[in-house]
Parts: sequence; structure tokens; C-alpha cells
Amino acid sequence: MWRNWAGNVTARPARAVAPASADELAAVLRAAAADGLTAKAVGSGHSFTSAAATSGVLIRPEGLTAIRSIDRAAGTVTAEAGVQLRQLNAALAAEGLSLTNMGDIMEQTVAGATSTGTHGTGRDSGSIAAQITALELVTADGSVLTCSADERPEVFAAARIGLGALGVVSAVTFAVEPVFLLTAREEPMAFDRVMSEFDALVAENEHFEFYWFPHTDSCNTKRNNRSQGPAAPLPAVRGWIDDELLSNGVFQAACALGRAAPAAIPGMARISSRALSARSYTDIPYKVFTSPRRVRFVEMEYAVPREAAVDAIRALKAMVERSDLRISFPVEVRVAPADDIALSTASGRDSAYIAVHMYRGSRYQEYFTAVEAIMTERGGRPHWGKMHTRDAEYFRAVYPRFAEFTDVRDQLDPGRLFTNDYLRRVLGS
Repeated sequence: MWRNWAGNVTARPARAVAPASADELAAVLRAAAADGLTAKAVGSGHSFTSAAATSGVLIRPEGLTAIRSIDRAAGTVTAEAGVQLRQLNAALAAEGLSLTNMGDIMEQTVAGATSTGTHGTGRDSGSIAAQITALELVTADGSVLTCSADERPEVFAAARIGLGALGVVSAVTFAVEPVFLLTAREEPMAFDRVMSEFDALVAENEHFEFYWFPHTDSCNTKRNNRSQGPAAPLPAVRGWIDDELLSNGVFQAACALGRAAPAAIPGMARISSRALSARSYTDIPYKVFTSPRRVRFVEMEYAVPREAAVDAIRALKAMVERSDLRISFPVEVRVAPADDIALSTASGRDSAYIAVHMYRGSRYQEYFTAVEAIMTERGGRPHWGKMHTRDAEYFRAVYPRFAEFTDVRDQLDPGRLFTNDYLRRVLGS
């Protein structure tokens, strides 16, 4: 049995394989087709949807873990599909290079992260997929296809966030730049102040995000901006206390208590929000963008037009306050600029991401349903790797380039070798 990180998705494949090259992967796909089986590739399992689930051939990532090349002159790195972002970041840092932007964790594989649209926050810099310059894709007939802005551009426009529907990604080439320093400034801020200053905070900072603690009027804000240095990392003890003891150990205990005794959650939220203190540190990018996340949860996230962000967040807060819901996880808000990827949640529009979480094993359905109604009223697009109930009919309405993607799918996988229940729902048959 295969199980995702959160434990909410399982699959029993007919067989599991770990090809170690694009040629081996092509042979796996030809064999699956000959046996009448579907095929799906998995990464590290950090998606909350069943995008990678299959009863056919499960393609595991551990055979494709080479960093093929780092080209300093071209400003690129080519990594095989199963390379974890953690490994990629360390290899780049050793060469004095860096990705421009990152999400907040780095356990995912490069193919899994990009195929589902993983992103961080950025005024000018977009998702990890937006940093791709070329892709190697093994298609349903066993062909190895490469694409870029200049080579098969119609495939490149779709495949950077391909949902596993167009083929199996075997390698990804990213744009990189010389490593730089970021200064992170974290500080508590009142909810109403964040709302009134949201546009200014986004405009004035390269990377702005905040967390609102339900049942309180308190937020924690984070502003990351490039720095001339010198480097000033968090002291080891302070970092361990804040990011391991409090953000993981104590938070885990609080979530477990809240699941057993929901009435205690508002009081714990008020204590937690008052316990926050400001801090500032300067380090290389991936050490600022990412944090350890050991408390397991389920998550829903929607991208709304940037101009609808404050209205949507206020509506979410009002919904929680008039309900009987008890929410132990903060709501996370990030931003991204418009990009040109067909099914990117930021495709064609500046976006704000609003993410809600519930501790694993808690009842999440009522909360997520209410949040989804707020987001869909504003034309929201759900993260492809996070929980939602939308279908192909909805996506045709909110993605102007939806038909462009499905046309590429029809060309590359007419027999639907790569389909599963999730893709049938979100893309149609």
C-alpha cells in the first residue's frame, strides 16, 4: 500500500517500480500499456489529493535522483524527477547558486512540487514551476520529449504544471542565480492593521506573508527582502526553541489537546498569539524561505485575485466567528505575480493564496466546505495538491486556458494511460 504524508490518501497498485533512467521509465510505460494498466508517478506524498493514486503501475521516485548538470554560464540546473528540494538546495548552495523563490517546506521532489504548482510568496517571483526553463517528459507511447519556451512551446506551457496528466516528468531544468542573502523580519501585528495595510505590505516587500490565528485578532507577519549582509542566522538555541520546540513540539501537544477537547482551542489560540515575539535574521534563501513542518495536518488552499484578498480573508474570519467551529491551525496568506502557465493558480492574474489547515484526525469537512464557498464566490482556484471539491466544469470557467491544456493532453495521452479518479474529476474523461 502507498500512503501520502498526511495519511488521508492510500493506494494499492498492481505493481510498483523505480526506474533509474528515462529509457527505463519508457519501458515501464510501454509495459503498463501492454498489460492494460494505468500508470502514475509519486513523489514524497506531500499532496493532500489523490492526484498520484493508482491501482495500476506506481512509479516511485528513488531511482531518478541525480543532479545531471549545473551550468553556471547559462544559469541553470538540471535535476532528475526524484531529487528532493532539500537536496537541490544544498547542491546549489555548495556551488554558490540559488533558486529565486521557494515554498515553506523542501521535502517534496522536484517533479511532484512543480506538477502540482507548489509556491511560496513573492511580489515579483512566482511558483517553483515558474522558474522552470525546460522539461524532459516521457509520454504514453514511450517517447522521451523535451520542451521549453523554444522547443515544443505548446507542451511547455502546459507541462510545467501538468498534474501528471501529460506524461511522467523525468528531469527538470530550473533557472538559478548567484546565491544571495535574505533578511527575514517576523513580528506580531493586529488583524485590522494587516488588512488595512495589506496592499502596502505586499508592494513594499519582495516576499510578504502572514498567519492569522482563528478566535483572535492577532497575526504574525513575515517580510523577506534581499540584503547586502552580513549574514546573521538565528542563533542555534533560539532557532531550536522557536522552530522545533514551540512550532512543532508544543504545537503538536496543543493540537492533540484541541482535538480531544475542542472547547479549549480559543483559549489556547489567544495564549499562542500573545506568546509571539518579533525576530529578525539574515541567511541564504532556502534557510529563510523554509521551516520544519512536523505536525501532520490536512489542508485546503485557494488562490483568489489579488484585489479580492482582503474581502475574502475578512469573510473567512467572520464565518469562523459566527460558527461553532474550533480551529487550532492558523490561516496562512501569501501572494504571487501572474504567470503564463496554463493551469497555474496564478495564470494570467496576480494572486493571493489563502490556506486553511486542520490537525490530522480532526473533523475538517464543515470548515473546509464553508471556506470553499467563500473562495469560489470570488473566482478562487484551488491548489492542485490540496483538498477541494471542484470539477472540470468549474475549472473551465476559472481557467481561460483550460481547453489549451486538455488539447495537449489529448495529443500526448489519447488513451488515458495516466488517468485516475482525480484527473477524471478535474479534467474530465
